[in-house]
Amino acid sequence: MKQTIEYQLENIFGHTSFKLGQKEIIEDVINGKDVLGILPTGSGKSVCFQLPGLIFGGTTIIVSPLLSLMVDQVKQLKASGIKDVVAINSMLDPVKRAQVLENLYKYRLIYISPEMLQNEFILKRLIKLNIKLFVIDEAHCISQWGHEFRPDYLKIKDIINQLDQPPVLALSATATEEVQNDILAILDRPNMKKHIYPIDRKNISLVVEDLPDRKAKIDYLIALLKQRKIPTMIYFSSRKEAEQITLILREQLDNFSIAYYHGGLEQDERLLIQQQFMKNQLDIICCTSAFGMGINKSDIRLIIHYHLPTQLESFIQEIGRAGRDGEQCISIVLYSKNDVQIPRNLFHSELPSTDITSGFINSLENLQFNTTNEIEKYVYDFQIFNETQWRFIRYHLEDFLIIQKDKLDISSEKLVQFDRFIKVKIEERLKYKHHKLNDLIEWVDHSRCRREKLYQHFQSNYSQVEEFCCDNCGLALEEWHPKENNKFDGTSLGWKERLRWVLLQEKNNESNAERNH
Repeated sequence: MKQTIEYQLENIFGHTSFKLGQKEIIEDVINGKDVLGILPTGSGKSVCFQLPGLIFGGTTIIVSPLLSLMVDQVKQLKASGIKDVVAINSMLDPVKRAQVLENLYKYRLIYISPEMLQNEFILKRLIKLNIKLFVIDEAHCISQWGHEFRPDYLKIKDIINQLDQPPVLALSATATEEVQNDILAILDRPNMKKHIYPIDRKNISLVVEDLPDRKAKIDYLIALLKQRKIPTMIYFSSRKEAEQITLILREQLDNFSIAYYHGGLEQDERLLIQQQFMKNQLDIICCTSAFGMGINKSDIRLIIHYHLPTQLESFIQEIGRAGRDGEQCISIVLYSKNDVQIPRNLFHSELPSTDITSGFINSLENLQFNTTNEIEKYVYDFQIFNETQWRFIRYHLEDFLIIQKDKLDISSEKLVQFDRFIKVKIEERLKYKHHKLNDLIEWVDHSRCRREKLYQHFQSNYSQVEEFCCDNCGLALEEWHPKENNKFDGTSLGWKERLRWVLLQEKNNESNAERNH
């Protein structure tokens, strides 16, 4: 088998050897085992399912969390000559989607979101296929997003059952033992073969800058970025702040190409900006967490967190997008004590208050709804919950069998039980989220080696670095001299892409002008 899979690795992907952990995971997958693989960012996790999927007969399903991630991986595979791959997503026009669904049996690799798996028509098509492997890419999302933001992740177990229990491969770059256990429990796969490898990368240096306010952050950014024209990502918790800082940096950094990216942009805008960054047509991206997952750009040199993320797992995922070519890169956190309130407010926007939830449960009994659509109309018309809160509530209403597709069971006894349950669930989730945030703040405030502290929740030891370790170990940014970007001259762009970029820039400038007036 060793010769076979190594031959296939070179024949399909042109690689002469496996990276850390790939071969062990692939061998277990080929032998039909359920596998949980934790590998560092940039270590080629996608090969762990792409290679078996292309060796197997039949179909491999890959559950992917983001449209941009699907598009990027499908594009790379097709560019390497692998054509029998498709992403089923909202970007497919109705005619193309109908063609794809009619010919699903022709594709060996099918990328799909957990939400799209809930589409009954699509699921019926998938059930007819000979599915050899079911993959959950970025599997930490099951635990990190499934409980509130995207509860369809919690339904993946039922989908696997309906697909006749194919072997399951779950992959991630960040999962504590607690998150690993959560993944296994939600998938109902307690005996998954674990392949857990160290996730720390020696070429990522860690810096925290204590800054008193917004102005100090902006001044720091301008001074830092003026010195180094390198591929840079700046993470924000606020879409508005990402846009405003982009405008300020454009004014102050004349020779830089800068754009913002967040979930509020149209899909074609997001994909275009992503491609511009990949091709070094942009120097700096001011983005929310919507950007970066699975982005295979090897030469990102600087990751800046303008705001704190909500947990260490998110932080490690985001800094792991830097230095995938092995060159030295830096992570900088701009920390202001007032910023701590931002993720705390986010927690309470994701979860409904227990008082409002109790009032809603009473209305289910008093108003005597007849269909699920009537309940949803009531929720949206009276703005009882925001979209994330309603997804959370609806998932648990379905789990409690109060909502059963379009049938309802709103008996008093069941609603009383649900009211007790959901109050406990909300309090548990809030407590968990605050605990995760406190771990991150404890790391930020740490006075000794940041590498050791950062990875202690994920592995038993860490890679010691003699120089360029962290600010607490004597790292001085003025000693870091990364190679700068070559200025992009536009010659590699076709006229259509150039026109789209110009129109997008004009649109952004117009919207910003309107906002400022």
